[in-house]
Amino acid sequence: MSRPEEMYQCQTVDCGYVYDPARGDKRRKISPGTSFDDLPEDWHCPSCGAGKKMFRPLAGPGSVVAEQS
Repeated sequence: MSRPEEMYQCQTVDCGYVYDPARGDKRRKISPGTSFDDLPEDWHCPSCGAGKKMFRPLAGPGSVVAEQS
């Protein structure tokens, strides 16, 4: 299980899907509490199929919000 500071949401730049570590990904058997960094490298967006490299954190350095500032 990840530390709380590692539990941030990430959003794909393609379709806007948000991966929420508190919910996990039921379709791909990713347990709640799994941080984005701990997702398998072959994990992809359940909506559009984008890979992990197409996601940006919603807060903190490198986030969607930080890029808009």
